Amino acid sequence: MSQLRPSNPRQLHSSSRLAALLLSAASAATLSLACGSGAVQPGGKLVQSNLARAAASSAPADDVTRQSQDDSTFACDLYAQLATKPGNLFFSPYSISSALAMTSAGAAGSTETVIASALDFSMPAPRVHAAFNALDQALASRAQAGTSVHNGPFELNIANALWAQTGMTLEKPFLDTLAADYGAGVHLEPFAASPEPARADINAWVSDHTSGRIPELLRAGEITSDTRFVLTNAVDFNGSWAIPFVKANTQAATFHKLDGSTESVQMMQQTYEGFAVKGAGFTVAELPYSNPDLTLTLIVPDEGQFAAVEALLSGTFLAAQLAAETPSEITLGLPKFTASTQASLKDSLTALGMGEAFTASADFSGIDGAHDIQIGDVIHQANVTIDENGTQAAAATAVIGVGSSAPGNQVALAIDRPFILALRDVPTGAVLFLGRIVAP
Repeated sequence: MSQLRPSNPRQLHSSSRLAALLLSAASAATLSLACGSGAVQPGGKLVQSNLARAAASSAPADDVTRQSQDDSTFACDLYAQLATKPGNLFFSPYSISSALAMTSAGAAGSTETVIASALDFSMPAPRVHAAFNALDQALASRAQAGTSVHNGPFELNIANALWAQTGMTLEKPFLDTLAADYGAGVHLEPFAASPEPARADINAWVSDHTSGRIPELLRAGEITSDTRFVLTNAVDFNGSWAIPFVKANTQAATFHKLDGSTESVQMMQQTYEGFAVKGAGFTVAELPYSNPDLTLTLIVPDEGQFAAVEALLSGTFLAAQLAAETPSEITLGLPKFTASTQASLKDSLTALGMGEAFTASADFSGIDGAHDIQIGDVIHQANVTIDENGTQAAAATAVIGVGSSAPGNQVALAIDRPFILALRDVPTGAVLFLGRIVAP
């Protein structure tokens, strides 16, 4: 049996542990921007200034924990909206929350309120933005630790950017927030005159920041002459398992689909010591990466129980299962698979209460000082590949602004049926990716 003794996830959530991690990440990049004093560079047309990114330690550890909990609640709320369509689902709630949090920095009045409510933010805006800054930098530190200490590749990169219409007046407080808390530069684009070249620039940026896994976030026609701004977030993850699966042990197996049919899959197999819990009608198991701060949480409903367990999914449910996990000897069968999702989130976010932001009643005066912008759409794309070596996953989100108009038990888990997966950062509790696999 392979030996793996990761730290207890419940212990890693302590405030002292989290504070130490955030302090270690305080030297993150100083991407910055400004509102008029910066130089404009040809080609990228990037506006920069002297405003540096804030230190991660500027946000209290309790605020970071609270924001992660809020993000987990939003993740499950959005999952419920997106899961109404059949098939596999894989998305990055962290990417979506980050992009919309940046957007909320330019919102005012009831528009700011409905965005915060839809995203389940429970803190005042300045604390939310500071918490995102600390989360970003803590996550960046995972990659540094993963590549220097552990075997196998481990990469986790997060990037933010604002794309604005050339000549558009941008408010200083909005730009200051993007610079200090999100490290976002401002790219000036002639949307009105040349929307397609601008779309190509944004797609190239996304492709570059997702290792080419998302080459076309924005499709033809999604950027028009009415576009005033686009806020983008990209998340790129490449992590090796703490214990790679032995390829020779991968065998053909039968996967039982929701409609009663079956398909043949390549089932990876290994036995290791980790954390798991058996609930009422489901099993939860952790599969850690080479950096044990990141883990893949597998929620596997019993046969015939998928719909019932999926209906239970919430931030509270997820936290309860993680708290109940115990050291276990896990015999795991996991199918190799690739999954992807590309979606407009406008309807889902409207259903969560953010509808005003998509109408002419929206108030984004914090962006340009006027009341002439609304969100046209929120586009998201994510994909994942899981094999014997580890996980490659990428996600990107674009918010498009337009003019108004020690083992304690034995767990045998052969995942031969639909399951739910969450790629989590253990110390902060951030859910980077969430989804379901109903047909590998």
